Amino acid sequence: MDSNSTDFTNPSTFILLGIPGLEAAHVWISIPFCTMYTTAILGNFTILFIVKMEPSLHGPMYYFLCMLTITDLVLSTSILPKMLSIFWFYSREINFSACLTQMYFILSFSAMESGILVAMAFDRYVAICDPLRHSTILTNPVVAKIGLAMVLRGIMLALPYPFLVRRWPYCRTNIIPHSYCEHIAVVKLACADISISSYHSLSMAFLVIGLDLFFIAVSYTQILRVIFRLPTKDARLKAFGTCSSHFCVILAFYIPHLFGALTQRFGHNVPLHLHVLMANVYLLVPPMLNPIIYGVRTQQIRVRLRLKKGKSSAHL
Repeated sequence: MDSNSTDFTNPSTFILLGIPGLEAAHVWISIPFCTMYTTAILGNFTILFIVKMEPSLHGPMYYFLCMLTITDLVLSTSILPKMLSIFWFYSREINFSACLTQMYFILSFSAMESGILVAMAFDRYVAICDPLRHSTILTNPVVAKIGLAMVLRGIMLALPYPFLVRRWPYCRTNIIPHSYCEHIAVVKLACADISISSYHSLSMAFLVIGLDLFFIAVSYTQILRVIFRLPTKDARLKAFGTCSSHFCVILAFYIPHLFGALTQRFGHNVPLHLHVLMANVYLLVPPMLNPIIYGVRTQQIRVRLRLKKGKSSAHL
């Protein structure tokens, strides 16, 4: 292809390379990725089905959990189908507008998921620190407003990214050394000063991830203070149990995300294929792990799942 030498300012398509340097192993790499995606789809739809069918689960914690599962489904679906088409069918072209759309969905739903984790931390804070007022503070309308606020926040914060990307001239190449339209990977192709995009991306990362982690840390600091004041060991363990699922989900989301962001910006000696693999991991692993964590750690979901299995086997 002569796209490396062709001059253009508004490319109609980009070329996604997949995982540079590991092209020969694309088919093998697709197996764990496809497994993670399948697990995410089955697990998240199972959570949604159980919460919908069980009236006893119609509460703030499980409403926020449903919001989390929907964002997980959108995030994983935003990248996996196109990635598998690259790995299996060498379908590497992506329309310029489709590339911007994919980028926007990834950035906006990542911000939504981070916000939902903050809302879930607030729910756990109220449930443990002020349990008698939990049902009056987190009513269904309040939960709906919080969810809507998180959605609007994600939509608005991600809006500048595609507009900034569209304004740059791309006169060097349209080949993206990545498996999806990751923001930094795309703007690095521009033959212009991309400082605005770079600073905006960094400031948004600190604004969203930094503030959300701060609010989560404040919530859990208060939660731990209350838990350690409980009179009995059983009471402390029970309180810990109500928070353990959410805490594991927080770790599953933020640790890969922060590690990937830091290596992208500061890990100049890290091989490119490791950058790309990590960027895929922090979008695929949390959607796979979240339903497993809640299914294993949350007694109400575990009981309902066993009842569903028991009824299915009885019918057979």
